Amino acid sequence: MNGSELKALYNASVSGCHRALMQEYGRYVYSIVFNKLRLCGTREDIEECFSDVFADIFIKLDDNELMEGDIKALIGTVAKRTAIDRFRSLTAAQKHVISTDDEDMERLASDISVEAHAEGSELRRLLLSKIRELGEPDATILIQKYYYNLKSEEIAGNVSMTASSVRSRCTRAMEKLRAKLAEIGITE
Repeated sequence: MNGSELKALYNASVSGCHRALMQEYGRYVYSIVFNKLRLCGTREDIEECFSDVFADIFIKLDDNELMEGDIKALIGTVAKRTAIDRFRSLTAAQKHVISTDDEDMERLASDISVEAHAEGSELRRLLLSKIRELGEPDATILIQKYYYNLKSEEIAGNVSMTASSVRSRCTRAMEKLRAKLAEIGITE
């Protein structure tokens, strides 16, 4: 969707324009917000932030700020900044206290293995690249199932399939993924 299409939708029906924006960019915004808040916020925090993003977008829409240029980039920026602000407020509210005793710092440092961390990061990067090679909707299904721990019913709503179709696609996608990983020498 570009600025002129958005302007035409807005002129025809404001609520229709809002619905079209939510339908077009809802998953995109949710994934940005979820990735920023998944470690510190609850599901309600994520949903509230998601709503705040679209409220801000609708305000900008009323001020004609969205009618020009790349809409997806602007929406992504608003989502990212709103999620970062929410992350900061949630983590500040948790008031983490860190001990600075030398003994505690030594124990913490000894628990960290840079080599293992680097190997894990490389393995995750390879795994994600092989998942993306599966194509859609298999990649989306696997990522939502195993990275975001969503149930088949929730994934089905996101990819417009039935829950049973999601389960069977997931099983077949995992078989394909195992084969792709075996090709590069990674086994279970």
